[in-house]
Amino acid sequence: MGKTSEKTRAAKIVALLAAEYPDAVCSLTYEKDWQLLFATRLSAQCTDERVNMVTPGLFERWPSLEALAGADIEELEEAVHSCGFFRSKARDIKACAAVLLEKHGGVVPDNMEELLALPGVGRKTANLILGDVYGKPAIVADTHCIRISNKLGLAHTKDPHGVETELRALIDPAEGSDFCHRLVMHGRAVCTARSPACEKCVLAPLCPGKTNG
Repeated sequence: MGKTSEKTRAAKIVALLAAEYPDAVCSLTYEKDWQLLFATRLSAQCTDERVNMVTPGLFERWPSLEALAGADIEELEEAVHSCGFFRSKARDIKACAAVLLEKHGGVVPDNMEELLALPGVGRKTANLILGDVYGKPAIVADTHCIRISNKLGLAHTKDPHGVETELRALIDPAEGSDFCHRLVMHGRAVCTARSPACEKCVLAPLCPGKTNG
């Protein structure tokens, strides 16, 4: 399939998902930019549902970057314990809060280079911030995005950065962030990992990886 026809098929997939899920929103709840940054860190190897149960108490106990930077590490570990990998996550949150205050005036950076320099921040988190907070082109290659993009034939690797690169070549930059949110929604509602409901999937006619129907 040529690059033009690949882009055409990708655009059809983007349009079908947009019609199916018009409200493309991040499933993590937050009020401040830095709260999204830390909620995303907590979401690694953890469900967004669990993170959303933890963050209200976390941000009530430590309502500012200053509070988090000065938090007792054992108390912070206990607060995020149920999200798994609690020691590294607590350490990263505390350290990141300090760096945001010391190097960025308490403002979450708006570019990939500075975001990736923050403790505990990888490309997935950086892209989420760039897309959701700053409205910049972004591809958030989370587990749903990687799995479904491969199934659709839009990507051909399980490496997150590789998936990001392949999708950037196919997806309109203005649509990338919303597209990834919609993949998450679709992956939870229809194209689940264990039992995809291909018979009711709007993408089935365009999906080489469909398992039935």
